[in-house]
Order: sequence, then C-alpha cells, then structure tokens
Amino acid sequence: MNRLCNMEPRVMDDEMLKLAVGEQGLRDEARQLAKQEGILFKDVLSLQLDFQNILRIDNLWQFENLQKLQLDNNIIEKIEGLENLTRLVRLDLSFNNIEAIEGLNTLVNLEDLSLFNNRISKIDSLDALVKLQVLSLGNNQIGNMMNIIYLRRFKDLRTLSLSGNPVAEAEDYRTFICAYLPDLVYLDFRRIDDHMKELAEMKHQCSVDELKHQESLMQAQLEDQQARWEELEGQKAAFVEHLNGPFLFDSMYAEDVEGSQLSHLPGVGELVQTYKDKFVIICQNIFKFGLKQQEKRKAELDTFMGCVQEAVQEKQEQGKHKIAKFEEKHLLMLSSIRDESELTNFEIKMAEHSEDITELVSVLMTLEMQLVEQLEETINMFERNIIDLVGLFVENVQSLMAQCRDLENHHHEKLLEIAISTREKIIKGELDEDLPDAVRLVAFPKLISVASGTF
Repeated sequence: MNRLCNMEPRVMDDEMLKLAVGEQGLRDEARQLAKQEGILFKDVLSLQLDFQNILRIDNLWQFENLQKLQLDNNIIEKIEGLENLTRLVRLDLSFNNIEAIEGLNTLVNLEDLSLFNNRISKIDSLDALVKLQVLSLGNNQIGNMMNIIYLRRFKDLRTLSLSGNPVAEAEDYRTFICAYLPDLVYLDFRRIDDHMKELAEMKHQCSVDELKHQESLMQAQLEDQQARWEELEGQKAAFVEHLNGPFLFDSMYAEDVEGSQLSHLPGVGELVQTYKDKFVIICQNIFKFGLKQQEKRKAELDTFMGCVQEAVQEKQEQGKHKIAKFEEKHLLMLSSIRDESELTNFEIKMAEHSEDITELVSVLMTLEMQLVEQLEETINMFERNIIDLVGLFVENVQSLMAQCRDLENHHHEKLLEIAISTREKIIKGELDEDLPDAVRLVAFPKLISVASGTF
C-alpha cells in the first residue's frame, strides 16, 4: 500500500481549504460573493480534499458544522485534528497510510466511516461512535478474528467491509461474522441472506450464547458501578458521603495501633463496639438529614429556575406581541410612504414612522427593565432561602457532631476506668488474663518501669 508520488507532501493550510470550499458547490454568484466577503468555514457542510497528497490533517477547527469530509487518496499517516468536527456524519479516509485507529473520540454523530486500503491491524478506539452504521475496513492488515467481537457494541452497525484482510481468508469467516454480528445486513458489499444466518447460528450458537452470558454479567457489573457512582455523587452534593455506615469511625481508628492493642484489656472490646454502634447511628442521622436538606435545596433551585424561565418567556411574549402590532401597522405605512409623491406628506409620514419606532424601542426597554427588576427580586429571594437552608443544615450537623464528641469523651473516660482497674488488679496479682507486653507498655508504661526497676 505504499504510495509513490512525484508531488511533494502538502500541508492543509487556509489557502488549500479556501480553494476547496470555493470550488465545491458554489455557483457563480455565490463564488463571487465569497471572494468579496470571505468564506465562513463554519457554514460549510461538506468538504472534499481527495487526491491532494496531504500528509497531515490540520486546520479544520473552524469547520464546526461540517457533516461530510473526504480525505481519501492522500498520504495521511495518522488520524488527528478532527476533535472539533463533532457534527460529522460521514468520514472517508480510504487509500492512505494509516496504521492505527485513533483521534475519533469526539465524533459522536459519525454514521459512516471508511478506512479502506490502509495499514490497520487492529479494530479498536471506536467506542465514541455510538451511531456508527457503515464501517469499511477492507484491504488492511487485520488478522485476528477476535476483532469482530469488539464490533458487537455498535448496535446500529448494518454494513461492514473486511475483504482483503488476512482475517477474510479464514474458512468460517462469513459464518463467524454473521453469528457474532446478527444485526448486520451487508458484509463485503453483499447482502447476508437467511440461509447464511441459519448456517452461522448452527455453527456458532454455543459460543455466542456463552459470550452473551459474559456480556450480560459485564453489563450488570457496569450498571452496578454506575449506580454506585451516581449514588456517591448525590451524597457528595448533600455533603454526607460515606456517612451511611461505619466508614468514618473505621477511618478514625484505621492507623491507631495503640487503640487496637488496648482492645485486649478486659471489657474494652465490648466498650469499643458500643461506642462504634452509637457513633454510626449519629452518622446515619447526619446522612439522612443531609439527603433531606439536599432535596429541599434542589426543589428550591428548580423553583428558582422555573420562575426565571417563566418571567423571561412572559416578557418575550409581550415583546413579540408589541413588535407584531408595530409590523402590522407599519407595513401599510411603508407602502404608502413609497407611493407618496408629495414631499410634505412624505416628511410627515416619515416623522410619524420615526415616532412609532422610538415608542417601540421605549416599550421594549421598559419590558427589559421590568424583567431585570423581577429577576433581581427572584434572585434575592432565592439567595435568602438557600442561606436559610444551608444555615439550618450546618446548625443541625454541628449539633450532631457535638454528640459525637460527647460520645468520644465518654468512651475515653470509660477506657481510662478500665485501664486503672486493670492496673490495680495487676499490682494486687488478681488479674486472671495474661496481657501481651505490647498492651502493658501502651496501657501501663509506669507500671512496666516499676516492675523492671527503672522507675
């Protein structure tokens, strides 16, 4: 597929693009107007740049409304520079030197993609093309049949071309594709008949069923992950993420080695568990309260946006009504002005027309000022309501967190009582349990020093 050409490789500059746009689809009058006023690339819907010896795709960022792009029969080596062409429906990159599929992540509206006669060995990086219907990959270097499995994600794919690839030499090439891509209508420019579909189903049914099972498991897993992510985002918006369980408590003691060792003291395990249970209940109360307050804030925001939209629409309708009445009245007046032969009458009518225009402008400005005042009042009310809701949320959370601090203080007091009681039992020799030295060192450092004669 090496292309030898006597022409020098060319760059896609403004001169090339203007020339291409000027030559395509513009009639004589339009071409003359374009020369005078300049070409607006954003208005171009179709662009043909084939047989230009283009080496690199570039300078297309202004073609934001482009729907069809032909770059076939060039010497392009890499797919790039297409990120702004989000409205593109058809893209032809056939007969180039492309080795990898890439640079298509923003082309979410693409339906027809031709990469025929390139150097591509793997089908991938097409995930964003959710509307893809036609894919031409013939005359490339695709050799692994597993590339076909990747194409199952494109539910609208109806036409596929892979002839001229090593994969097309496989004995069960057609039946494999028909089995794994059951919605396909055309393969290698031939319609898939019912007999081929039945043969494919008989030959590959077991493996396809197994794949469907795996796909359903993966889909369920993805949906579960998405649901968890959405739930967490909702909790973050309410400022209560991870408060519906023991996460906060566990994170507080995750690296508390000494606290873990103290749990070996008699009765401390039960004490910690009681502390944890009560702490988690408080966290859950914060969690539930936070979600309820978030719903109230969301309702307040929805009400605000509704009021703004309603106010804007009301003033727009009033403005349209005034303009329509003005046009109805003055269409006849303009006609009479054009037909007026007397200069005096002409001037009188023009003056009346100017006064009406001034009056219309004044009315529209008044409507705009009324809208501004109405929106200011709505915004102020919204701010007050949000401040009140946020203040109530903070006040209640602070109260609940104070309960957590009280609970912590109570826990520490009980823990100290257990430690003192245990120390006295050790001194008196009344402790039945044998505590590890690490626990003794943490709980009774002075006692260890006395016992070793260093205190």
